[in-house]
Amino acid sequence: MMNGLSSDSVSVPLSSLLFHFVDIERIEHNAAWYPHMYETDLYTLLIVTNGQGRLFQNRELTKIIADKCYWLNPGVPFRLVNECDAIRCYRLTFAAVQIQGGEYAKYDGEILPEGSELAALPFTRLSRLADILYEGRRSHGGAEGLTRQAQFNELLAVLFEHNVRAGHSPNPLQAIELTISYMRNNYMYPITVKQLAEISQLVQWQYSAAFQKLTGKKPLDYLTDVRIGHAKEWLRRTAEPLREIARRVGFADEYYFNRRFRQSTGMTPRQYSQSTRGKIRVKDWTGHEVDIPASPQRIIYHGETLGDLSALGIRAIGTSDSFKNNGFLEERERGFLEVGMPIDPGKAQALKPDLIIFANADENQYNALSKIAPTVTFNTFAPLEHRLHTLGQWLGRKREAEQWLSSFNPKAAAMWNNLRSVVRQGHTASVFVYEHGEHLFVMGASGLSSALYHPCGFQAADGIRDIVEAGVGFAEIPPDRLPEYAGDHVFMLLSENEQSRRAALAMMESSLWRSLPAVRSGCVYVLEADAWNYNDAKFQERLLDMLPLVLNRIS
Repeated sequence: MMNGLSSDSVSVPLSSLLFHFVDIERIEHNAAWYPHMYETDLYTLLIVTNGQGRLFQNRELTKIIADKCYWLNPGVPFRLVNECDAIRCYRLTFAAVQIQGGEYAKYDGEILPEGSELAALPFTRLSRLADILYEGRRSHGGAEGLTRQAQFNELLAVLFEHNVRAGHSPNPLQAIELTISYMRNNYMYPITVKQLAEISQLVQWQYSAAFQKLTGKKPLDYLTDVRIGHAKEWLRRTAEPLREIARRVGFADEYYFNRRFRQSTGMTPRQYSQSTRGKIRVKDWTGHEVDIPASPQRIIYHGETLGDLSALGIRAIGTSDSFKNNGFLEERERGFLEVGMPIDPGKAQALKPDLIIFANADENQYNALSKIAPTVTFNTFAPLEHRLHTLGQWLGRKREAEQWLSSFNPKAAAMWNNLRSVVRQGHTASVFVYEHGEHLFVMGASGLSSALYHPCGFQAADGIRDIVEAGVGFAEIPPDRLPEYAGDHVFMLLSENEQSRRAALAMMESSLWRSLPAVRSGCVYVLEADAWNYNDAKFQERLLDMLPLVLNRIS
């Protein structure tokens, strides 16, 4: 729940400022977009309408999510990082003028704290205003220009109203969020509108009107939806009598529970229970709650960690060619059918899957795939142990996941201990690769680096630590800043792309490269990216034999 910003957080009285709208840009980046730097001497407002990502500024990463806005003060360069997530947002730029004693002067100081997260309910009001501003972006003069300025100031007024409170009094958004949290935590008990109004510190009629305006529902209708959601969970997991399930979720009357359940779902509680047999409900990476087969047989796995499935003894029926070239999969494990990159819904449907595992947060693609078969999003940049436990739970292979990890973890610890003469405690490592022409990337939570960073092995170099801890797979860096990210040991991966390969070789001939401590001490490893830049279970298993050969060769 957001806490809002007190008036003390605002560095200058809002009443002393005039805002002038300058421009709006619509940003649409699919997963695996390689970010570029944004920099302006104007204020920036990011309105995220779909997906999620991270805001990289001042060497700090801030998670950004749909239905939120983010405030950036002038002169602070930033990147939108979304290696594994699609993101759609508007970028608005504007100037401020301060009025003091009848004098007008441009103001470019801090108004709100850098990166402040702002929200408004309903978010559609903000997104609709942003849509209107974008559609009229080419209208600058005359009455149309004045109309756009008025629309922009309306948008700012909504944000300030919902997020900047005077003193300690609650604003409407905070009041509603407080009662929503109360309903979610106490749905099993009797709750009245009078109680909720008292919690919100609003009079009852004001509370009910504000709640419906901000959420589109009356308070007790919202509470009923919460209770029905929990009832579905009980109906899926148990065979308890309906009166007991009704009591557990806050309905005093079984018949009223039946009626409201049917109104909400179009079926009776028992019909719902029968329709979900042989299925389990899971919550995926991006928050969807999905009923999936308890033992799926025809899985499409659209992600780069196919070896995770192999470790659990599962073979997918479909993937993308760009994912199935992992040389560490056995030949018999590679007979996948191609579904495209990005995934082609037509090709996916032709395979008649009973489950689609989708390593992407693009909601448009997700919606198309979920019409074909139950679809779950999956974070392939998560740590290996987390990935295997998640897949084991989803696919009925919990025991296999535990067995694989119980076998692998001691072997990995033993390998690192045997390398202690080469990799001393606290030694750091960095993995670099040129891709997409002459763009230099440092690997974070994906690829080879994720296998190198281990409690008994390498640690992330200082410049990379925040990237890894934030779960970001990789980040583009300016070549002249490479020393800030270079560790005690440096791995340079050579791309198959000729232009990228030449850029890497040129870097390794430069004085900047030769100045690196790792280069001067001979702790540099040049490897082929298509053979080494993986992080799935099968690759990490093979790495137990391969990595000592590489490290000992240098030593």
